Amino acid sequence: MIKKENIQLGVAPIAWVEDDMPEYGKETTFLQTISEIALLGFEGTEIGILFPRDTNILNEELERRDLKAITAWISLYLLERPFWMDVRDFTDHVLFLKNAGAKVINVSDQSYSIQHRAHTFYKDKPVLTEEEWVTFTDRLNKLGEIAYNHGLEIVYHPHMTTTVQTAAEIDKMLSMTDPKYVNIIFDAGHLTFSGDDPVAVLEKHFDRVKHIHLKDVRADALKRCEEKKLSFLESILEGVFTVPGDGCVDFPKIFEILEQREYKGWLVVEAEQNPYVYNPYDYSKMGKEYVMQFIED
Repeated sequence: MIKKENIQLGVAPIAWVEDDMPEYGKETTFLQTISEIALLGFEGTEIGILFPRDTNILNEELERRDLKAITAWISLYLLERPFWMDVRDFTDHVLFLKNAGAKVINVSDQSYSIQHRAHTFYKDKPVLTEEEWVTFTDRLNKLGEIAYNHGLEIVYHPHMTTTVQTAAEIDKMLSMTDPKYVNIIFDAGHLTFSGDDPVAVLEKHFDRVKHIHLKDVRADALKRCEEKKLSFLESILEGVFTVPGDGCVDFPKIFEILEQREYKGWLVVEAEQNPYVYNPYDYSKMGKEYVMQFIED
């Protein structure tokens, strides 16, 4: 069992409004989302696409419901545009999260990404050259130093159809970045979708894992996505992702590693799903109840 004192249990609001396709769930307001999250008994929430960027409003509403702001995603384009633009946007994001009381920054590089290509097969992802790897990781380290100087840290999100997706790409990125400035999110769902073994990745890189997304994969849906050559967005609507305990990921083994290695930090229940098919309240409740069996009372 994981010691309760070591972790905090949160949820990602992407279950309520699909960040990549906000037309799915657009009727669901910020206040409804966080009220349901509080009702479910989560300790915190990541910051979704429809959350206010005015931290006075954000903090007041979260505090009213006894919730903490965990982190928010930022897309970088470290190989597609002048670096000063990423520095500007990243610094602004750091200050936003700092004012919200968050400690980690959910970072993904979207250079050449096909994440938001509606009909591009998810396997046609970008692959960097050696020169691009050097530029990418050097710039990531520099951004990590900015975050560090503000008391936050980058938790890079290896993500389907983006610059860093596979276990091999995670290996390479971590070997070329400074652990003082850059660490990772462990997301078993994306690793499983990618065809990698999430358990092996967690065992190998545990010391660099500073944030965890608890996401599962429906094996039957994954098979259909490959057979139909669906895009990432189409795969979400096909139902490839679900909450922990509702798919094929070996979460008992994952929680065993987290217990043995004494992971400390946030555990975030997350599943990008069509909220009109998979009710966000019901599925988040299901995910939370599954996770709680691995946490001490």
